[in-house]
Amino acid sequence: MKNIFAKIILVSILISLFAGCVQQAPSVNTTSPTSTASAPQDLRLATTTSTCDTRLLDVLNKKFEEENNVKIKTVCEGTGKAIATGELGAADVVMVHAVQAELKAVANGSFINRKYMMYNYFVIIGPENDPAGIKNATNATDAFRRIAAKQSPFISRGDSSGTDIMEKSIWKAANITPAGTWYQSVGKGMGETITTADIKNGYTLSDRGTYLAMKDKIKLRLLFESDQKYLFNPYHVMAVNPAKFPNVKYDLAMKYVNYTTSPQGQDIIRNYGKDKYGEALFVPEEDAGNVTSP
Repeated sequence: MKNIFAKIILVSILISLFAGCVQQAPSVNTTSPTSTASAPQDLRLATTTSTCDTRLLDVLNKKFEEENNVKIKTVCEGTGKAIATGELGAADVVMVHAVQAELKAVANGSFINRKYMMYNYFVIIGPENDPAGIKNATNATDAFRRIAAKQSPFISRGDSSGTDIMEKSIWKAANITPAGTWYQSVGKGMGETITTADIKNGYTLSDRGTYLAMKDKIKLRLLFESDQKYLFNPYHVMAVNPAKFPNVKYDLAMKYVNYTTSPQGQDIIRNYGKDKYGEALFVPEEDAGNVTSP
């Protein structure tokens, strides 16, 4: 009997000890930790090569991304292709520089809330010895006529970009259809076109900003720029129309449009390039004064 009581007491002690261990065991958090920072939203920007080649967007977009938890996916292509990308609904916002093509896309309902953002001028660059004598030209059409008369090498972008559209309009105004071995269409962006012209010691039409960004890497020089009628180069930014493309991020696109034209965005444009090139590569719309754009 004593052995039975002893066993009962021992079992009771063991049960009590086990229960105590269970009660004292720390609880385990089986829930996965949650991140306090949400993933950034993507914003698709279709733009011309000059805003990329000058590296302006590296600075302008970075500030917007930091302040709005956004990742901008930039597609750099000629203005014609950038507009086409927007017209397919494959971008949320578009930044380009071909006024008539832009207005056509607005009229067909692809873009809305188009805003004048900045400008610079096109320039004609070429060999320092200027074999066609365009330094003495009276205007852009006269400069092109001189190049054609000498059949000096001319490198055309040939990519339906804003620069390409402007170049073709100057040839048309000069009543010239450029053709022959002296005229080469490369179908490239601005930077690559300048590089090709430099290799071939030829002339080309460039936006001023891209030329300034590349001038220390090439032999070509700025030879003609005095024609505000043909060489004016305005840039506009606009949202892709959500009524036509419901899947675009219209609210975010408008936030970006408003940022680029706000005092903050305009100040970045105003100062970009001054430290490296001695002058700004673009003039913000805030400083345009009487230099208006359709």
